[in-house]
Amino acid sequence: MSPPYGAETTGEQLVQDFASQIKGKVILTTGVSPGGLGAFFVETISKAQPALLILAGRDTTKVQKTADTITAAHKDVKVRVLKLDLASLKQTREAAATVNSWTDIPHIDMLMNNAGIMACDYGKTEEGFERQFATNHLGPFLFTNLIIEKLLAASKPRVVAVSSDGHRLGAIRFADYNFGDGETYNRWRSYGQSKTANMLMALSLAEKLGKRGLNAYSLHPGVIITNLGAKLDWDADFGDLRKLDRVQGNREGWSDFKFKTGDGGSGVATHVYAAFDPSLSGHNGAYLQDCHVGDPWTDTVKPWATSGVEAERLWVLSEKLVGETFKY
Repeated sequence: MSPPYGAETTGEQLVQDFASQIKGKVILTTGVSPGGLGAFFVETISKAQPALLILAGRDTTKVQKTADTITAAHKDVKVRVLKLDLASLKQTREAAATVNSWTDIPHIDMLMNNAGIMACDYGKTEEGFERQFATNHLGPFLFTNLIIEKLLAASKPRVVAVSSDGHRLGAIRFADYNFGDGETYNRWRSYGQSKTANMLMALSLAEKLGKRGLNAYSLHPGVIITNLGAKLDWDADFGDLRKLDRVQGNREGWSDFKFKTGDGGSGVATHVYAAFDPSLSGHNGAYLQDCHVGDPWTDTVKPWATSGVEAERLWVLSEKLVGETFKY
């Protein structure tokens, strides 16, 4: 039984509590540029002596800086850098092929799908998909499925998707996931759709592969000032967010943000909780926040993001869009 963790729990505290779960593990984390939650997560768990940290990101120069920080502090922790651009299905396939070619790494214990973008201007990827849906969902969907055998080779594999309570802003727009080539685009609705997709993907993985030992979770890390929102105009863009919340009747439209701290603090606590708390095995597929399973009565947990029907519809759509079927 886990101790009563909550919103004030820190990543440092959980690393101490779950040190035996972390030590000796092979962990792949996406989106680990300095100043982001991915970097804070891997730097925090490195204190518990994982066997190998695979750090994946689009800009390998930035990823290397995070790797160097870990190596300088913990010389016994092995680190490997992987180039991964989730906005490109072509490059995502190449990155997955690289991982699968590593014969010296027979298994991966935990995949933290942390990389993402937030509330950007409308744009399309090279394959023609709206950027937030592609980067936050289609890329991770494809990457995870392509390296799934490496994960299933572990004794207790886990996949974690960093979602957000921003999933409240939008369900999956099955008839218009690309926002009409920009005509129907709203940056926050798009972000909400992509974060809903993260939750539904974890639900599908748990349903399809739980029988093979895989545990999958999604999480809301909290509101943290990181480089994720560096390009947003806090007055205009967050004013638009508040307006959308009020239009939809979300309580967030009338409440203030409660900020968490990043580096080793409460901002990465739910990352660590989702990745390593052994008691979560009884809640496969769950959405987590503040180091507990999300409660629809007290937390922001929308039904469209926890529906098995919606999860299967998204899985089928995602297979169609990436051009590959995954039968489990």
